Amino acid sequence: MRNNMESSNNQTQEEIYRLVKENNKMLHGMRRNAFLGGAFKVIFWIALIIAPIWFYQTYLSPVVDSMLKSINQVGDAGANAQSQFRELQNVLQKFQSQIPSVFQPKK
Repeated sequence: MRNNMESSNNQTQEEIYRLVKENNKMLHGMRRNAFLGGAFKVIFWIALIIAPIWFYQTYLSPVVDSMLKSINQVGDAGANAQSQFRELQNVLQKFQSQIPSVFQPKK
C-alpha cells in the first residue's frame, strides 16, 4: 500500500510540476505579448504623429513654397499693372488738358 501511495504521490507531484511549467510558459508568453503590444502601440502613435510632419517637410513644403512664391509674383504683377494703368490715366488726362478742343464737347 505504501508503494501505491508513493507512486500516486510521485504522479501527483509530476503532474503539479508539469502544470507549473505550463503555467510559467503561458505567463512568460503573456508578459512578452503585453510588452510587444505596448511597444507596438508606442511606435504606432509616434509614427502617427511624426509621419505627417515628415511628409509635409519632404514633399509638400517645396510645393507650398513654390505656390506662395507664384501667388506673390501674381500679386506683384497685379500691383504693377495697376500702377501702369494709373500712369496711363495720368498721361491721358495730361494729353486731354493740352488739347481741350478735341476732347471736350462744344458749347
